Amino acid sequence: MTRPATTADAERLGAMLHDFQSEFGEPTPGPEALAEHIHAAIERDEVVFALSDDGFAQVSFRTWLISGTPVALLEELYVAPEARGEGQGRALLEHAMELARDRGAISIELNASEADVAARGLYESAGFTNLEDGAPMLFYEREL
Repeated sequence: MTRPATTADAERLGAMLHDFQSEFGEPTPGPEALAEHIHAAIERDEVVFALSDDGFAQVSFRTWLISGTPVALLEELYVAPEARGEGQGRALLEHAMELARDRGAISIELNASEADVAARGLYESAGFTNLEDGAPMLFYEREL
């Protein structure tokens, strides 16, 4: 079962985001700092979270200037390793899409590592595609 997260869930979300970052060798300022950032982001209404027993989905929004409508970005989707394969990832993904629709989003985007076969399988089975006019999409990043 999933539900929308509130500021009261910030500590729990901070701990899970810290675990997620740590699992993949990514930098983390620690669970307490993450909880503070999450609390502030939820309070400012710039991000929404779907929460399950052992995971979360994080969704942010931007306005597509062509139509003036929101586009959602699935920033993170995480399920603790011991709970994977139980359907929580799919439930979180579906809830994230519902939250995006509720805010008027016309589409939802995400990035996934080519090596993350399980995540890509989940996204593709939910109707996501890695094609733009028939060509694979690439994600670029640069520190500023």
